[in-house]
Amino acid sequence: MAALIFMFYLLILIPYFFPASSVSSSQLVLLPLTHSLSKTQFNSIHQLLKSTTTRSANRFHRHHNSNQQVSLPLSSGSDYTLSFSLGDSNSSVSLYLDTGSDFVWLPCHPFQCILCESKPEKAQPFTISATASRLSCQSPACSAAHSSLSTSNLCAIAKCPLDSIEMSDCKSFSCPPLYYAYGDGSLIATLYKDSLSMPVSAHKSLVLSNFAFGCAHTTLAETVGVAGFGRGVLSFPAQLSSLSPRLGNRFSYCLVSHSFDSEKTRRPSPLIFGRYEDKEKVEERDETEFVYTEILNNPKHPYFYTVGLNGISVGKKNIPSPGFLKRVDRKGNGGMVVDSGTTFTMLPKSLYDSVVVEFDRRVGVSHERASGIEEKTGLSPCYYLGKMANVPMVKFHFVGNGSTVVLPRRNYFYEFLDGEDGSEKKRNVGCLMLMNGGDEEELSGGPGGILGNYQQQGFEVVYDLGKKRVGFARRKCASLWENLNKN
Repeated sequence: MAALIFMFYLLILIPYFFPASSVSSSQLVLLPLTHSLSKTQFNSIHQLLKSTTTRSANRFHRHHNSNQQVSLPLSSGSDYTLSFSLGDSNSSVSLYLDTGSDFVWLPCHPFQCILCESKPEKAQPFTISATASRLSCQSPACSAAHSSLSTSNLCAIAKCPLDSIEMSDCKSFSCPPLYYAYGDGSLIATLYKDSLSMPVSAHKSLVLSNFAFGCAHTTLAETVGVAGFGRGVLSFPAQLSSLSPRLGNRFSYCLVSHSFDSEKTRRPSPLIFGRYEDKEKVEERDETEFVYTEILNNPKHPYFYTVGLNGISVGKKNIPSPGFLKRVDRKGNGGMVVDSGTTFTMLPKSLYDSVVVEFDRRVGVSHERASGIEEKTGLSPCYYLGKMANVPMVKFHFVGNGSTVVLPRRNYFYEFLDGEDGSEKKRNVGCLMLMNGGDEEELSGGPGGILGNYQQQGFEVVYDLGKKRVGFARRKCASLWENLNKN
């Protein structure tokens, strides 16, 4: 009950510590998401896939092994970034978009990254603007960031005198730094506030005058900052909604299909704040109307976009999900998280095994199993393909009437030419891109599964916070970007 009262208190105070912008809000804000994939980053497709499967699994299991509400490093191949400006700086800031966390942080000058020699991503440290200021230890934003500590404890940590604490007069004392621990890295961040600017058109920008963010001068194995888009009060959408609920309470993105092809990643993927006209009108033959599923409350991970999954169809075979994947219990167990920061979809072992058995029954009967490729990539099952491969259709059945999403083949079956490095005979290979997340005991204390961003490609995924639902609709994402820019 105390936690509920505290959250209610924060929600009441949000408009006051995030004042409205002097620039009037528009009905729609459109930003490009950039997906960078360097050809020099990996020596082979095997290495790329192995790195991606490993990081996807590490990120997923980190959700179950930590009591802290922290963001997690994104997988290689998952780096969708958005850019904006802070303060009076002429340069823009580029951060990973992550719906699996609820805090915005960036590397700041002077910046030191420990054990980052092997990291291909090298962020340019941000120089704090003259207009930026430290957040007070008494501010609701500081309390939200240190949600496990009371305001008086924060003031004491900030060395505020006892008489000032008793009089609630500690505004001049800065919020203590935050420590965030990752699956394979960590950082310490100092909380600041400054104006954030996003372009609305060629001649106009939308400005949030007191945007709260973390500034990290030292990190361990983390070189690039994160823009948390989760459900917390310090997330990017939550702070935007203080300026305009119409913009912040509904956002969507449409990830352009790339198949790990660096040429395809040059096209921007639209990130849309607000609602555009005729949003649900189907204009193209292969486009679909939105199907929605309810966002489930998760008491342990309230910032997650957790939904229920009823089952998965492989061809005409409907495979029901275990009960814990359809709901979330009081301890935060279960459900499926829609996550922009994990590449491949993670499923509980019982469901994954059933899907693989049915998939192998249909594909393995006519195609040789590529066991060696499975060991090199971390994907399974994989097959050597002929000119034609008979691959069954895969559907995800989310909780809710008619909430079925039909995946395009390229979203769940990755096909590539093996032996491109010249060390082997070249053969066509195809692998299922769904992963085993572990059995129910291993998944205790966290989500039962994750819907990764690779499976979200070619869909507009909408997060409707007002109606507490997530929606999916097939789209030509590159065309959507072009059409919205024209309008």
